[in-house]
Amino acid sequence: MKAIQITAPRQMAVVNIPEQEMKSDEVLLRLNYVGFCGSDLSTYLGKNPMVQMPVIPGHEVGAVIERVGANVPEGLKPGMVVTVNPYTNCGKCASCRNSRVNACQHNETLGVQRNGAMRELIALPWEKVIPAGLLTPRTCALIEPMSVGFHAVSRAQVTDIDVVLVIGCGMVGMGAVVRAAQRGATVVAADIDNGKLALARRMGASYTINTQTEDVHARLLEMTSGFGPDVVIEAVGSSQTYQMAVDEVAFTGRVICIGYAKAEVSFQTKYFVQKELDIRGSRNAQPSDFRAVIHYLERGTCPVDELISAVVKPEEAEAAMQRWADTPGKVFRILVDFT
Repeated sequence: MKAIQITAPRQMAVVNIPEQEMKSDEVLLRLNYVGFCGSDLSTYLGKNPMVQMPVIPGHEVGAVIERVGANVPEGLKPGMVVTVNPYTNCGKCASCRNSRVNACQHNETLGVQRNGAMRELIALPWEKVIPAGLLTPRTCALIEPMSVGFHAVSRAQVTDIDVVLVIGCGMVGMGAVVRAAQRGATVVAADIDNGKLALARRMGASYTINTQTEDVHARLLEMTSGFGPDVVIEAVGSSQTYQMAVDEVAFTGRVICIGYAKAEVSFQTKYFVQKELDIRGSRNAQPSDFRAVIHYLERGTCPVDELISAVVKPEEAEAAMQRWADTPGKVFRILVDFT
């Protein structure tokens, strides 16, 4: 069957691989659409230390069930539209023991620590297959990245009295904007791209800040009567945005870190103590976050078409990835069409 493989930095190929043998507790999925995410771009550029090449990328899935194994529950049937929880959990580490399986110490995400979903067919344990209701497979490919943003809002324990600053309006950041707005918070979206900021307003942000052209500190003080935001969600992964999060959050506020910084970050640690901050990591997503995103998308209010920057066939994937590498700030999601 056809698959996409990253063979070396900036080298991608369409290859033929054998079909997996499906086990009795597995579901065979026919992939319709699979999204490229930031980790796939990092892998393509040779900057992802968690990946060993060659690797099949992809973990943002819109698929249809092809077959089910003999020991799969009756709720999963051929023809159902589904998405995938792409993470593994060992069941033995501290995270799993505490029922936070999304942060499993030994997690292997599809397309990162193990071969992913950029292929025509994939067999997965039935527990990792999530029915997507009335959603189309194309929309399903957006569920996983949005769920990461939803999970960050849960980690922040956002309520309707909070002002929430979301730094970075990519797909994950947009998920955080949506979920914080759903919880009744006042949401401030920050990014360097005015187009993304305009979209963030339509998805629930009350205010926007262009961090390249505006005085972030002054704007935030103006919006919050001098207090600063109660919650800052960092969804970029740069030293500047990590420092911004700590500097701008209100005293006794919460800083939620999603992005992986590519270099060491220096902090004025006095703010950790003086502000008595809660600084929390947020990794992947829980099954409940997937369900919440599906529920949101089923309402039909999400501008799905504006979140999909391009849809390409497997043979066009490398060129699309190169365009993304050249203009990273202009892309939400690139979907690969395997239909």
